[in-house]
Amino acid sequence: MNSTVAPPRELEYRALLRKMFDSAVASAQPSATLAKYLPSPPKGRTLVVGAGKASAAMAAALEAAWPGPLSGLVVTRTGYNRPCKRIEIVEAAHPVPDDAGLLAARRMLELVKGLSEDDLVIALISGGGSALAPAPLDGLTLADKQAINRALLTSGASISEMNTVRRHLSAIKGGRLAAACHPAKVVTLMISDVPGDNPVDIASGPTVADPTTCDDALAVLRRYQIDVAPQALDALTSGRGESVKPGDPRLASAQAKMIAAPQMALEAAAAVAHEAGFTPYILGDSIEGEARDVGKVFAGLALQVANKQQPFVAPCVLLSGGETTVTVRGNGCGGRNVEFLLSLGVALHGHENIYAIAGDTDGVDGQIDIAGAVLTPSTLDRARAKNITASKSLDANDGHGFFQALGDSIVTGPTYTNVNDFRAVLVAAPSN
Repeated sequence: MNSTVAPPRELEYRALLRKMFDSAVASAQPSATLAKYLPSPPKGRTLVVGAGKASAAMAAALEAAWPGPLSGLVVTRTGYNRPCKRIEIVEAAHPVPDDAGLLAARRMLELVKGLSEDDLVIALISGGGSALAPAPLDGLTLADKQAINRALLTSGASISEMNTVRRHLSAIKGGRLAAACHPAKVVTLMISDVPGDNPVDIASGPTVADPTTCDDALAVLRRYQIDVAPQALDALTSGRGESVKPGDPRLASAQAKMIAAPQMALEAAAAVAHEAGFTPYILGDSIEGEARDVGKVFAGLALQVANKQQPFVAPCVLLSGGETTVTVRGNGCGGRNVEFLLSLGVALHGHENIYAIAGDTDGVDGQIDIAGAVLTPSTLDRARAKNITASKSLDANDGHGFFQALGDSIVTGPTYTNVNDFRAVLVAAPSN
């Protein structure tokens, strides 16, 4: 086993891992990508609406590039505001919605009323928009939506499953915002934070048609044994919560363009790894599953590389994105990136040539304003020196507490973008 003193090259590899993470985040900044996707100005008005952790930064980039007049409103997470002159920015709570988000969603629906076919609506949609624009279906309350969100977040449901439920209990999601804009043209600019980059799952798809049904939402609730308020159950069982479907004429002139996605971030990190002399391998941008299970799988792969030089030869970096899940059963607060790292670390047993970083590109892992953490060969020994056991922390879903105690957390503050989770496992060449 390693001593509690980190080997000399640990600082070098920590810095490289962090540079890869920072490059991934930088590649997804709206200021770097948005302008080339803008539509032509319309004959009539240009109205801007939007929701998500990146929406304020997207609004600022839009203002800088748009050649004519525009106005509108977007809602972003508290602390993620960016200065805008013509587009109003509202801050609201995430991941559990609040009154500020409710009011913003209602105001957006009012703003798009009475538009003509000569008008243009530019929708700025990014991850986090589901919670940030919580307009409950008629008969439901904000408290109902808050309770459902809390239950979904700790259930172990995938983001696609969670959003299937959200779309069918909303007055704005599942294509309803775009339908409310009819007959105006709607162009949605999206930053993907979901596995597979499916537009219907980004902020629960307020401007795109939804092929899922109320029955699908009910199946998710049954699968994860989630109890909901009677009025929510009635909305689903009666079909009253049905969303806007493909082929709906109100969405005939609606377009969606992806301006940033997880694959772009992984490619940016790969370039950094290559420049540093490590062969990068992108293993997937849409990996899902329980974070601890994904950690075990990646540990097995990294050990095969380190010990057998299969299926890749060290030095190399294994890159991946996507969105894993955490079923919280212990007294910790979860966080899928730190849970992944804890599981990875337990399985690696302090292997001297394997290092890793995992973080959410929005700067928030779970419900904590910490992006993620770094794992090194000395992590487990340094934890034991503080009487902390990695396996017990994993059992408690307390990855954040574990890595904070070691000073290994990654704290970025607001990143103003969101292209989901970033993971890099670095396998160094043997030191002798």
